[in-house]
Amino acid sequence: MTPPLTPPPTPPSSSVRLTRSLAVFSLLGLILLCLAWELWLAPLRPGGSWLALKALPLCLPLAGLLKHRMYTYRWVSLLVWLYFAEGTVRAWGDPAPGHWLALAEVALCLLLFLACALHVRTRLRAPRIQHI
Repeated sequence: MTPPLTPPPTPPSSSVRLTRSLAVFSLLGLILLCLAWELWLAPLRPGGSWLALKALPLCLPLAGLLKHRMYTYRWVSLLVWLYFAEGTVRAWGDPAPGHWLALAEVALCLLLFLACALHVRTRLRAPRIQHI
């Protein structure tokens, strides 16, 4: 008896590819911004600060985003609000250039949230292929 042939997977739509790219690039931008901010651009202490470790939790979902894992897109859309809150607090409390870096963090967080939310919405609304 031969095993049933499975059809090849359908390629993702252009909107799924776009939202995935936006999510990955905004996440990478947020990681780089956090590291550069706390190590070189405007650290809390001269020579860098331990606050650069805040970039580590952002490194965890990168593999899941690259592998199209829906669960990762969902929990990243919740995690990003912690960084958004930090950015808004530091935008009002830090002097320049920390103020501008915090506003960049807020913008990247909003872009990441929007990309993740649209990615999940697009994939959930995609028609399912019925195999008969």
